[in-house]
Amino acid sequence: MKNRLLYDRPVPYQRFRPDSEEIWNEAAPIGNGNMGAMVFGGVQVEKLQLNEDTIWYGNGGRNRVNPEAKGNYLKIRRLLSDGMVSDAQKLADDTMMPIPDQQRNYSTAGEIFFEFHEENQEFKNYIRCLDLNQAIVTMEYEIGGREYQREYFASAVHQVIAIHQESKGAEKVNGCLTLTFFRSNVEKIEKISDHILSMTVKEGGEGCCYCVMAAIKNEGGTVEIHRDQIRVNEADSFTIYLSIRSDFYKEEPAGWCREKLESVLKLPYELVKSEHTKEYQSYFNRVQFSLGQDTAKAERTIPERLKAMQQGEQDLELIAAYYQFGRYLLISSSRPGSQPANLQGIWNRSEHPAWGSKYTININTEMNYWPAESCNLSECHLPLFQLIRRMLPCGQKAARDMYGLPGFVAHHNTDLFGDCAPQDSVMSSTIWPMGAAWLCIHIWNHYEYTLDQEFLRKNMDLMKEASLFISEYLFENHQGKLITGPSISPENTYLHQSGQAGQLCIGPTMDTEIIRDLFEACIKGAEITDCEDELTNKLKTILPRLPELSVGKYGQLMEWAEDYEEMEPGHRHISHLYALYPSEQITYERTPELMEAARVTLERRLKNGGGHTGWSRAWIIAMWARLRDGEKAGENIRNLLTKSTYPNLFDCHPPFQIDGNFGGTAGIVEMLLQCINGVITFLPALPKTWDLGHISGIKTKGALTVSFAWKDGTVISGSIFAEKGGRCCFIKPDGITKIVSSQKADITCKGQKVVCYGEGAYEIQLFCQQGD
Repeated sequence: MKNRLLYDRPVPYQRFRPDSEEIWNEAAPIGNGNMGAMVFGGVQVEKLQLNEDTIWYGNGGRNRVNPEAKGNYLKIRRLLSDGMVSDAQKLADDTMMPIPDQQRNYSTAGEIFFEFHEENQEFKNYIRCLDLNQAIVTMEYEIGGREYQREYFASAVHQVIAIHQESKGAEKVNGCLTLTFFRSNVEKIEKISDHILSMTVKEGGEGCCYCVMAAIKNEGGTVEIHRDQIRVNEADSFTIYLSIRSDFYKEEPAGWCREKLESVLKLPYELVKSEHTKEYQSYFNRVQFSLGQDTAKAERTIPERLKAMQQGEQDLELIAAYYQFGRYLLISSSRPGSQPANLQGIWNRSEHPAWGSKYTININTEMNYWPAESCNLSECHLPLFQLIRRMLPCGQKAARDMYGLPGFVAHHNTDLFGDCAPQDSVMSSTIWPMGAAWLCIHIWNHYEYTLDQEFLRKNMDLMKEASLFISEYLFENHQGKLITGPSISPENTYLHQSGQAGQLCIGPTMDTEIIRDLFEACIKGAEITDCEDELTNKLKTILPRLPELSVGKYGQLMEWAEDYEEMEPGHRHISHLYALYPSEQITYERTPELMEAARVTLERRLKNGGGHTGWSRAWIIAMWARLRDGEKAGENIRNLLTKSTYPNLFDCHPPFQIDGNFGGTAGIVEMLLQCINGVITFLPALPKTWDLGHISGIKTKGALTVSFAWKDGTVISGSIFAEKGGRCCFIKPDGITKIVSSQKADITCKGQKVVCYGEGAYEIQLFCQQGD
């Protein structure tokens, strides 16, 4: 697969004023996990917009919990139980909203500029390409009858961003790098050596101190450094390396950057590039995916292809490239040792981005990691667990100070510093005590895919602490069920029977669904790691007392404990369908009546305008896949690309949020392969137009790696590799006539269900008649 994103012009950015959202979303993202850049592709004058994942406004350590909360949340609960919604929300507004109401926000490392040619020279034959196979942006163009080539990449091996300029002939090349980006918080610019220039910056609100350092490696020609500029003249070629570091890690940023740059300057550029590519491909090449269409369309630019899709043209290979772009973004923004991908991954142009570009944990951060396991990028999941670990003491303090309860609580946002107090003063989102619970389910999810018991053992305390808080927060309602409250169904509004509109409530469906998954994971995890205790015994007694999922008057899954009318029936959040996806609580095999209710719920949302944001559309793809409706899933992928995708393939909320990219990638896998309650199903939601294709290297629970090909909508070959042995169960595709194992694995067929078992690693191979 080519997996190339092509563009035929530079991005028309503004040098001396901020770019609009539309302009910025034409640039190409590169990243190595902790450093990122947006490449605009200018010929004479180029701009890189830079990010580093620990550059945040302000710092941690604040206690923003409203001191009146602990004495009033039980009063609010009673008011809600008595149907006095307006009174409850007024009291909550006074006593539970945080002080101050804002957590810290992600910031930008700024912009730097390059000059390569005289301003008045015209150029032609321009092509810019983001090669997903290599994680390199290339530019080719002709100017003054001479051909030039430029390359950009962010290396995790050497911790640098590289920009390499050369001509295709014998012409000399020139360049000038300017570090200053017209911000008031630059503390110092200094020449470190004849080839290195450093800039020290102080983030606002007593935030971090960080360094942006540049070095140049030239082949021939001369180098000069003056003020904030590095200039190279008459070189055969040259490479500029950038390194960025903050003092978040309690080290001296300039010393760290200098060490990286001095090390990389000793190496040939081609070696630096090849080591970058090799390391990146160790992640990316695990999965290959094609939908079998003529690849001639890959020679057209992305804006052309998106426009053609908007006009009704089919472009299945763009869908395949979009899938791989999501994997590229996760590799580039979340690596072992980096911070987790935030609301914009790592790419943010603003000192004050929308929603602070924080970790929004009532869907968005979780969605960022939906593809991590199934798309064979398990290591990219690890930064999320490090953030949860950092949140733990903050969440324990918030539980004590806000509720007077033990355990670990977080609300609908957190930041780099693990702040767990509520965020904002918005009734429809702020008072939702389920953030830590949902995040901790990802610990169990990682274990299910990897069967890494040591990982599970090290993180059981996080699941237990989140479970402990919930177990104490639950209370008995009038029917004797244990429910939460005050809480919300993010971020929706209901109409109470009394005529009052409300957001704050008791017993929202999503809360119960998350609690069931968390408690079951905690109980199973404790059994596996031999750490059962009084808490896990208590959780076992609570589970049967949780409310069952219910069907409302329209045949829909009820979103609240009561069958309220929705004030906004086309709301972007479909929180109560968490049980359908990403959870497995609603399935055709176990709860067919609830599957029908889920379908009705989804249809009602869409009929009333739902799915109008990119991330919501992405979630809907996965939901239709679970409902095994390939046509609806495929239709929503088209809508995601044609209505909610920018020219650089970034997700459009609007503005840019990366969760839609990650959710879309996860949804595509869900259409091709599902493992529900331990049983694998091939092609559960395949659109008719996806009649031919292959995918290799995707993962399912049980540490299984699956590859297969299909034709005319039927699987014609495949394999399942059980890395750690054990049980593997799947539904035999209709076209498969032979199932064999090269290792000693037992294979038992019971109708269409095939059960395999082996003590050690084994591989199952699937063949159709032609392959016998």
